[in-house]
Amino acid sequence: MSEQDPLSSGTGRRRGRVVRDAARGLVPLLRRNALEGEEIGALTPETLRAMHEAGVFKIMLPPELGGDALGARDTVEITAALAEGDGAAAWTVFVSGGIRNLLGFPEQAVEEVFKEAETWVGPLAVGASVFSPVVGSARAVEGGFMVSGEWAFGSGCKHAAWAVVGVGYEDAEGHPHRAMALLRREQYTILDDWHVMGLKGTSSNGIAVEGEVFVPGHRCLDMADLPATMNRVRERYSGIGFRNGTRALMIITCLSNVAIALGMARGTLDCFVEQARARKPFNLPYPTVADMPSTQVSAGAARAMINAAEAVILRHADEVDRRALAGEDFTAAEESEITMDLVHAVRLCADAVDRLQLTLGSSTVSLKNPIQRFARDVRVLATHGAIRFDPMAEISGRQVLGLEPLSMFAGGLPQVG
Repeated sequence: MSEQDPLSSGTGRRRGRVVRDAARGLVPLLRRNALEGEEIGALTPETLRAMHEAGVFKIMLPPELGGDALGARDTVEITAALAEGDGAAAWTVFVSGGIRNLLGFPEQAVEEVFKEAETWVGPLAVGASVFSPVVGSARAVEGGFMVSGEWAFGSGCKHAAWAVVGVGYEDAEGHPHRAMALLRREQYTILDDWHVMGLKGTSSNGIAVEGEVFVPGHRCLDMADLPATMNRVRERYSGIGFRNGTRALMIITCLSNVAIALGMARGTLDCFVEQARARKPFNLPYPTVADMPSTQVSAGAARAMINAAEAVILRHADEVDRRALAGEDFTAAEESEITMDLVHAVRLCADAVDRLQLTLGSSTVSLKNPIQRFARDVRVLATHGAIRFDPMAEISGRQVLGLEPLSMFAGGLPQVG
């Protein structure tokens, strides 16, 4: 480890705190623009520009490409800070971290994407149906593939320059394969299909190719080659964010996801305190809602729930960073247990948000009130397949009981290639 290595000098953590504090400074702006973001189904230009200037889209890029390669703890703190203002803004940063997968593509593709890293406002690339059971199609032609299909949940697609999509194809012997294909923005159409109850500003629309488009070979990566290519990525790039093992990367993805719930719960409590102090009760003789004993009980209980969730999330984030420094990965059993801990933290946060909203009452249902948005957004977050409570509890419970384990994605990516 050289003297300039950010892990030994502490510059990495200092940079993480700088970006975290900048993200916290955006909270008023994010809340102010969140309603318009819901109406347009994307982040507002002002929000996107402010996030870009705060550096939040570079936290998972390597220094060699102008990024910070921050560790799990910093990533969690920054994502949670953004979520205190707007869950959709935090979600957009969370999914932008998937650009790491692009680093495993051939060098020509990496150069084509990252030449815009300094100037592009927003996520450089988004993913859609990359690991889904249902993907698009590809057929081999000279120099690459002809790609066709539709792909769901392209979060951030209205802001990105590129999209990575999943495709299936057959080799010359007729054997099925799965691959990732990299599409330029002009090669696909954004579908107007993200009409949902929460996280509306994430622009998680589907995308589609009209007919077929040509994708050169250097913009395709066979999924069977992904483990080996990601190992090469770790060898090539520096920073604690590129010292994680395969299971650690899966845990970081989960940590970044649940950090959004943590931030939204914090944001709800912040708004709750402000509004409870200003409002008068409907049918009780107290000066303000904050003077009501029942309100005080809800506030204390909700803060404890949020603190408990935060303690679990940060504990596991710190362990991920510790193992990155030590060159250690996690076992399958550890991944299962940690993931379930984090999913339970989401439930704590969601329940705290619900309790606070019900305590304040009907004033929170106005679309201008951030509390109702937090309530809807956290429920949509909790439906995400990777953090749904019961399936994750089953996977973890089997491990607890010594039964044959299930893969974290047993029902997902087909075993092909």
